Amino acid sequence: MKINHFIPGLLLLFAVGCSSGNQPATESKKETPKAETAASTDPMQNKGIGPVKHVELGATIDQQLAAQGQAIYDIKCKACHKPNERFIGPAQKGVLDRRTPEWVMNMIMNPEVMVKEDPIAKALLLEYNMAPMANQGISEAEARALVEYFRTL
Repeated sequence: MKINHFIPGLLLLFAVGCSSGNQPATESKKETPKAETAASTDPMQNKGIGPVKHVELGATIDQQLAAQGQAIYDIKCKACHKPNERFIGPAQKGVLDRRTPEWVMNMIMNPEVMVKEDPIAKALLLEYNMAPMANQGISEAEARALVEYFRTL
């Protein structure tokens, strides 16, 4: 007899528990402004997440800075990247035609946060189907030198 009273109560708890998640999505999610979404997903507007907010590329390539960048690349990047072809990571040739210099520098300096929060970095991680880029402890000056080297490719 006690079981007969227990079952309806259990069913009621189950029904209430299952129905609580049926709230409209607009109540539980914040709406992202369309301009912010467009800037974060447009590769030529997205500056990435990190300390670099603005990079001014000169009209001509700074050969000395590019040489420094190549030296850094040879030590810290070559294991996973090839300049002219897709390898473990993307090729750098033409990267500045695909991404902003700020995004490139922030990805180099701040890869953990970028793959967690930046939509383009997240998509690249899925595309390459592997572990995220390792943080090589590259400074802003070194990242800028790498960008200058990428301009020579």
